[in-house]
Parts: sequence; C-alpha cells; structure tokens
Amino acid sequence: MPMADSELFIGLMSGTSLDGVDGVLADLGTPRPRLLAHSQHGFAPELRAAFEQLLQPGSDELHRAEVAAQHLARAYASVVQDLLLHAGVEAEQVRAIGAHGQTVRHRPEAGYTLQLNGPAVLAELTGIDVVADFRSRDIAAGGQGAPLVPAFHAAMFAADAPRAVVNVGGISNATGIPGPAGGSVTGFDCGPGNVLIDAWARRHLGEPFDRDGRWAASGHTNAALLEAMLAEPYFALAPPKSTGRELFNVEWLARQLDGRDLAAADVQATLTRLTARAVGQAIARFLPDSRDVVVCGGGAQNATLMKLLGDECAPRAVLSSARLGVDPQHVEALAFAWLARAHLARRPGNVPAVTGARGERVLGALYPA
Repeated sequence: MPMADSELFIGLMSGTSLDGVDGVLADLGTPRPRLLAHSQHGFAPELRAAFEQLLQPGSDELHRAEVAAQHLARAYASVVQDLLLHAGVEAEQVRAIGAHGQTVRHRPEAGYTLQLNGPAVLAELTGIDVVADFRSRDIAAGGQGAPLVPAFHAAMFAADAPRAVVNVGGISNATGIPGPAGGSVTGFDCGPGNVLIDAWARRHLGEPFDRDGRWAASGHTNAALLEAMLAEPYFALAPPKSTGRELFNVEWLARQLDGRDLAAADVQATLTRLTARAVGQAIARFLPDSRDVVVCGGGAQNATLMKLLGDECAPRAVLSSARLGVDPQHVEALAFAWLARAHLARRPGNVPAVTGARGERVLGALYPA
C-alpha cells in the first residue's frame, strides 16, 4: 500500500515521436514539482515497428495491439525501476504512477481515442498504484481529449504577463497562459512537430532524428512546397482542435512531394520551417497577447528549429523551458505525474476551453497495486 501522506509521483510518457519512454519521479508536495530522478529508455526496434504498423489498419490488429501493450507495460516497469534506484526510493513511498500509454488512434470526431497501455500489468510489476486512460473521459464529455498538458503548463509556467508554452513532440501543441489580469487558459495542437522531420531523417540519413537540426541547416526552404503544405485545411481551423499521425504522416508528405524534384536536405529544411511556421502563425492568430514563448519537448533540443521558431514567433522572445528550471524532456512526463495526483484528489484535469468538453472532468482510471 502506498504511504497515505506521500506526495511522490511517477509520470511516464511515450509520445507521437515513437522514440521511447520518458519517466520522472517527483515530489509534488511543493509549490513547484521537485524532480528526484529522470530516466529515458528508447523503444526496442521491434516495439517501435509494432506501433508504427498499428497506426494504420491491418490484419489481426486486436491481437497485435494487446501484445504491444504488454511489451509497453514492461518497458514502463523498467523505467520505474530505474527511477526508484536512482532516487533511492522504495515502491511503497510512491503514491501513484501516471502512465499515458502509446497513442495509435486519435479520432475524437468518431468519439474515441486509443492509447495502448497495460496499467494492470504495470501495477502488478511495480507494486505501485497506476492511473491511466487520461483522455477518454474528456472525449466522453464532448471534448477532443487533447491537448491535456495546458493545465499543468499554467501551473508551472505562469508569469507576470501572458505567455505561450509550446510542446514540440511528434505533434506540436500550444498553451496560452493569461497574465495576472486574468482570463482563461487556452490551448490546441498546432500541427506536425518532429513527426515528419524525424521520418525524413530516418529515410535519408538512417538516423532516428536530425541531430541539432544540422541537416536541415544545410538545406534551403522551398517556398512552393511550404505554401502547399500550409494549405492543409487543419491549419486554418480554429480551436478547439487536435491532430496526430492519422493526418500528418509519411503518406501525407508523399502527396505534398508528388511531382517535385527536390534535394533531400531542402525537403528537411522545409519540414523544419513548416513546424516553426505553423507554431508562429497559430500564436499570432490565437495567442496574440503572449509576451514570450516557452518551448519544451524534444524539439527544444533542435537548434535549427529553435532558431526558426525565434524568427516565426518574433517579436516575442522564444526560450527553452530549461531557462525556467525545467528540462524540456521532463515536462510531459511531469504533466502526467501531476494528472495522476489530480485524479487521486478527484480534481479536474482537463480545461474545457482547450478541449471543447462540456465541463471539467476528473481524468483517468485507477489500477490499485
């Protein structure tokens, strides 16, 4: 049984980049979360391939999905053991694990989103209560089920003036935090983050990502390709809105490239510019009062992308969340630790103005150890 007065929580995140699991162990009993340990495990190639195949319809999906979910639960459990070991903490000292799962379908217009997960297995393997399935309750209330990080962003990064927080994972999302004068927290998915950039790097470099954006920096943005990609109707939609690999995937990219003879480095430069332009245009349109833009997620490690975000978001200053004391790679995992704590306290975790839900809802389902 967890210690009733414990404020230690674990957050586990595996996102649309399909690069692996980020985990944090944090003390949430202080005004700002106090990080005790962080661990990151890359996906085994077989598990990554299984998730990639499940992103599209195929044969024997139910069996393949359940097998992948069990493997993910074991990967999660390995990260948890690392966190406990590095922090010198016993399992019974941890109140709960917030485990996001791996999104393989996001279809709020059809009334569902699917994050593969094995929370019962994770509880069994770790001996710690697990909170999972955070998105479906918001969708049941008419929401998009995403993004869910804006409430946490607002708790972590509030400032003395309106601010935008942008998470660049596989998909990029933005949170609008009002200043002291008040107002509502807002948020939405901007469009592709790293998903297309990484896919193009894998195809042409044989690498999982474009390290520091060096390859993109060697090419030139193709204005015609950029204009064609920005004509995608999603970019013109007003919030609430969310998206995923169902739209922005290699097939979408192939359609944009059809009939164009471009150098691979120029395509990479254009894809990186697309991510930055989509964020910059969305902030200018929907979060115009933002004084600055805080960037987190894997995209904050891409120096070329950060430079382009600075160009596209000007005159607003663009800074990494590291400048505010939170490593960009830790933010989403911390958010799901925070959402697990909210679930146990029966506090709402969604922001209806962000997701479009009919009201605030307690998110997640509990799997006791």
